[in-house]
Amino acid sequence: MSLYFANALPDLVDDALAGFALAHADTVRWDERDGYLRALHPAPTRRVGLVSGGGSGHEPLHLGYVGTGMLDAACPGRVFASPHNRQVLAAARSVAREDGVLLLVKNYTGDRINFGIAAERLAHEGIACGRVLIDDDVASQSAESATGRRGTGAAVLVEKILGAAADDGRGLAELEDLGAALVARSRSLAVASASHTSPVTGEPAFTLPPGTLEYGVGIHGERAARTLSTRSLRDLAEEMVASLAEALDLSGDSRLIVLVNGLGGVTRLELYAVLREVALLLDKRGATTVRTLVGDFVTALDMRGFSVTLLDADDEVLRLYDAPAAAPAWPARPGRTTR
Repeated sequence: MSLYFANALPDLVDDALAGFALAHADTVRWDERDGYLRALHPAPTRRVGLVSGGGSGHEPLHLGYVGTGMLDAACPGRVFASPHNRQVLAAARSVAREDGVLLLVKNYTGDRINFGIAAERLAHEGIACGRVLIDDDVASQSAESATGRRGTGAAVLVEKILGAAADDGRGLAELEDLGAALVARSRSLAVASASHTSPVTGEPAFTLPPGTLEYGVGIHGERAARTLSTRSLRDLAEEMVASLAEALDLSGDSRLIVLVNGLGGVTRLELYAVLREVALLLDKRGATTVRTLVGDFVTALDMRGFSVTLLDADDEVLRLYDAPAAAPAWPARPGRTTR
């Protein structure tokens, strides 16, 4: 028997989507027939609609970021599965503006295929369509990886910043270029001491020997290339920050947005301790933590793990990040340091 609270596992996603729409009926509308969630109050200044999506099980991604100042629409798939291209097409049609629509796509095979098919059909219909491919996970950067770096925590930051830029009235090409630049300046890394629980079997998706953790785990439970012995948070954070700093080529001039993200089964108590260690380590490197986000933003069901995302930001990126937004999962007061 499944450990998940559900009427029936095949109905869990649909029931959750209906509940989400009920909880946030003043902000979003759920199109049950075509399978997408749409913002009710987008800024009238937008010339481009923003659409994202991906598998369920990562809540609040992406549903929680549909709203004023962020996404115009999001398409949820089944658990850990891409949305169908018909969902993406319907969502994009519904929110396209005079300059078209921009698709924000995490770098997974299914997402690339289905968003790509939708883009081709939009072009055939005469709707201008751009794409930002989010590939921030340093652990999956290897010659053996078929798709390259996975898309993970940076998706949240990209959706927020591009949302503000779209509200400024920027055109499709400008938003596409900004999105590519944001991805290039963002990197993430995740660790876990236990897998998520499979909704189908009620068992862990993978098991680890006692006293070990996965260094570089994926948000669908993809095993890491490295399994490490359990160590102090300080030592673990030091290794993670070193990996991220090398990937971003951080310097003493770097000003960073730091996202400490729970994967579903880690307490806030632990996540705030992670932020402290990460900020101290960045200080030692001469980089400055200027904005912080702590909590569950991109989960993996109930995985016992966390991720750290760094975005190297300039004044314009910080202005866009600080712009107001009203989406269900975006905090009313994101963290701002005085460092």
